[in-house]
Amino acid sequence: DLVLLGDEAVALGAIHAGLSGAYGYPGTPSSEILEYLIKTADKTKAFRASWCSNEKTAYENALGVSFAGRRAIVTMKHVGLNVAADPFMNSALLRINGGLVIVVADDPGMHSSQGEQDSRFFADFAKVPCFEPVNQQQAYEMTREAFDISEKYHVPVLIRMVTRLAHSRAVIRPWENIREQNEICKPEDTKGWRLLPALARKLWTELLETNKAFAAYSEDTGFNPLKLADTELGVITTGLGKNYYEENLGDLGSNPSHLHIGFYPVPKEKINKLAAHVKKLLIIEEGYPV
Repeated sequence: DLVLLGDEAVALGAIHAGLSGAYGYPGTPSSEILEYLIKTADKTKAFRASWCSNEKTAYENALGVSFAGRRAIVTMKHVGLNVAADPFMNSALLRINGGLVIVVADDPGMHSSQGEQDSRFFADFAKVPCFEPVNQQQAYEMTREAFDISEKYHVPVLIRMVTRLAHSRAVIRPWENIREQNEICKPEDTKGWRLLPALARKLWTELLETNKAFAAYSEDTGFNPLKLADTELGVITTGLGKNYYEENLGDLGSNPSHLHIGFYPVPKEKINKLAAHVKKLLIIEEGYPV
């Protein structure tokens, strides 16, 4: 077992997922992800990790690794995603080859930022999956899962961290099966990496169709558990909001029905099921009202 920051848990999850390249631009609360990866890469020489001149060039470096069939991660804070928005939005239409994971650390409460924009909206805008861990163990596990989802559906996958998770420590239990890195394998058909209008229209249609699979995954995944109990009050928590809910559950004097969401797009069927079961709904989330 290891005691790690939430950021460090993400980094270790990426390493154990077979990471080949890591790129980013420093910005609190995301910086410790790449710091951990650079330190490990310098020590082991097992993969490449480096800071870049900005978030856009970091994203493009990661795209290059993905094009070659290897797994890459790119890290930044929420306002940094604005800088990387051009390659991020376009990459959603590419037929991603090696797994590509974007870790964005949001800062609800603006502890060290000029705004508290919610990166879940960026994921929804781009029509790509988004994971939101509730603790350090999930940060580790979701990072590994995100790479698998990326390669299965050929899309970039976003992981949304927040300050209180990124900068708090907890014990995590790593998995024993550490994945080997992918062999270099460029795509045989490169049309999925060219966004000329005639090609982009087809890729956009593919992405919309693939979103049906994301919706189905959202309903089935253990990261979105639903528990039906009390018919008076239902609670929906997202990400770190589950911790706030559990800390105060003893004061309620009841056993509310509860849906937790750790993967997006949101599980609409589970939400409807919960809403039909209770008279009142309470939503707890860090950030904008998604």
